[in-house]
Amino acid sequence: MSTSTPLTFSTDCTELRATREDWDAAPPELLESMLVQMSAIRIFEEAVLQLAGEGLVHGPAHSSIGQEGAAVGSVLALRGSDGVNGTHRGHHQFLAKGLAYLCPDGMSIVDGIKTDEIKDFIHKTMSEILGLKAGFSGGRGGSMHLQWLEAGALGTNAIVGGGVPLAAGNAWAQRHDAEASAEGPKDGMDVTVTYFGDGASNIGSTLETMNLAAAWRLPLCFYIENNLYAVSTHVADVTGEPRLAARGPGFGIKSWRVDGMDPLSVYLAQTAAVEYMRAGKGATLIEAETYRYFHQNGPFPGSAFGYRSKDEEKQWRDRDPLAKVSGEMIRRGLLTEEQLADLTAQITELITQTVDAITEKDPNSNKGARRIRPAFWPDPATVDAGIRSEQPLTGTELAEPPLSNAVERRFVDAIADVLDRRMATDPGVLVLGEDVHRLKGGTNGATRGLKDTYPDRVLGTPISENAFAGLAGGLSMTGRYKPVVEFMYSDFLWVAADQIFNQIGKARHMFGGHSTMPVVLRSKVAMGSGYGSQHSMDPAGIFANNPGWRIVAPSTPRDYIGLMNSALELDDPVLVLEHVDLYGVKGEIPEGDLDYQLPIGKAAVRRAGEGVTVLSYLNMVDVSLQAAEQRPDLDPEIIDLRWLDRASLDWETIGASIQKTNNVLIVEQGARGTSYGGWLADEIQRRFFDYLDQPIQRVTGKEAAPSISKVLEAAANADLNDVLAGFDEVARNLGHS
Repeated sequence: MSTSTPLTFSTDCTELRATREDWDAAPPELLESMLVQMSAIRIFEEAVLQLAGEGLVHGPAHSSIGQEGAAVGSVLALRGSDGVNGTHRGHHQFLAKGLAYLCPDGMSIVDGIKTDEIKDFIHKTMSEILGLKAGFSGGRGGSMHLQWLEAGALGTNAIVGGGVPLAAGNAWAQRHDAEASAEGPKDGMDVTVTYFGDGASNIGSTLETMNLAAAWRLPLCFYIENNLYAVSTHVADVTGEPRLAARGPGFGIKSWRVDGMDPLSVYLAQTAAVEYMRAGKGATLIEAETYRYFHQNGPFPGSAFGYRSKDEEKQWRDRDPLAKVSGEMIRRGLLTEEQLADLTAQITELITQTVDAITEKDPNSNKGARRIRPAFWPDPATVDAGIRSEQPLTGTELAEPPLSNAVERRFVDAIADVLDRRMATDPGVLVLGEDVHRLKGGTNGATRGLKDTYPDRVLGTPISENAFAGLAGGLSMTGRYKPVVEFMYSDFLWVAADQIFNQIGKARHMFGGHSTMPVVLRSKVAMGSGYGSQHSMDPAGIFANNPGWRIVAPSTPRDYIGLMNSALELDDPVLVLEHVDLYGVKGEIPEGDLDYQLPIGKAAVRRAGEGVTVLSYLNMVDVSLQAAEQRPDLDPEIIDLRWLDRASLDWETIGASIQKTNNVLIVEQGARGTSYGGWLADEIQRRFFDYLDQPIQRVTGKEAAPSISKVLEAAANADLNDVLAGFDEVARNLGHS
């Protein structure tokens, strides 16, 4: 007969409520800081809603009114060097972190927010929300993307749950820095708090990161601001267990549940969580049940849209966090009604002055409407500035290294060699991905020997592409680490598409050029290996049409070393493509020299010719060379592109060839629908139309993705016969037989 035994978990979940004794014991300076910060946030947010009502906030205004206590109580338990990030509703967290950073000794009801530093902070925050050049990111981030790295505000995020993996990267850096210190941190390691709502608690990136943070004992607090509604959907409608703190123990994360309308309860829970994390015990989770007084965005209450009642809203407003703190302070004799009124008036005056300095009467309005002062808008000419870095490479050799003393190496061994060299010379270089620490160098041997030599910098990850890709992005944003991330197959990149394209690719530009993002992402193209439709794609075409990414596609072991060195020198995200057909190929590399860099944006002419310009990359370079041997009458010029992104493509070499040959054939192996050649052909005809004697010809695979069937896979992918057919088409258009 079966038996059943209740499971126990390694951690617990605690409900924490501040008592009268807690309020009586709370230091007066703590309560003053709470009141001043919450008052400043409340009045600031009311001004934002007023501007939104006048149409002066371009885009959404996600008000945090009602949730101030959940942010302030949390931030006051942190120190300036701790990091925080948040979601689209993040004004209150950003303001709280900035005020706490500027006033590390607390804030007083007498001084309020009078200092010049605070005034400048308020002005820059309001300017950013309004999209103005004086903002923290020059107006590019706006309301949903607020970042001030100096203060530990890592950046709020418009994608639900999108910032959670990035926070894990910052937390990993904090833990590693603490453990690498010879003396260890004096007062415990720094920590990171990632704020998100009830909606994000159900998304994959959040849950993946919880598992990873628990497994790696990261000093990361998952802070759930449960305001009960994801837009208009109540948490109980979409979650079997609406007490979201219960998520923690399932991952081995110590958790607390608190009343988010009670700032002292929040502070006590966050203090306990911080103490736990600083001691190196791992991740924590706090659920603060709170309430936004207004709709998802804009100046109207949720009841105006019918998904909640006015009675419900009144019940929550009766628990207002500002009233709670001011009431307790008055009860203890720490505050008078007159002092409270003076504080409110002083903050209101300063924020009104801030708004008045930014706006003016609209001369085109006969109703006294305001407008943004025209001089404060960003210069439209800077629209593309900061998409990627422009720093030069620092290597001593920026050209083809001599091969007077050459040795022969397999392509896959060259990968391991250069990664080993870079890790030996730069302690900020990390390697992470699935199985990179096992199997004698991962599934292909490309990380051979690295785990043994650098045990704390080779990270075998869970199968959680969103989590570890985002963690790499967060590591990069610290400015201290350069992660090399392996995606086992290129198709797996789409599992992490949010982190790769919305986060890593856009961060530098979105945050005004202030965020470095030196992520190197290695991935293989496995066409022809029999792994079928979901393990075989070439992602170059998709990446080329997304902002921020550089792309390199080495075709020889020698090129791989030089291009990887260049990629790791950049402050940009770089996709390094590898083809499985090349792993076993041998080629010459300079003996004893693994430090050379190949210049950004320099292609290689593999065969000079006069008849047709052939543009290719990866394994198809060699296939094109084989085809050229069979069609000497066309005298093809074979160009190995090497760099594939818009900013790095070698237009000088390409243009010179086209102006010489007047014909173009683009050769790639993969499916036509996601091909790289589509955008390249368009750009060539825009630049060199007058030099072309015929339409740009292309060799690609078929529309279908490769199948498991050996016969169908071969039919789906372009091969030597297809390249020869492409040459035939060029010849026919030239009137040749």
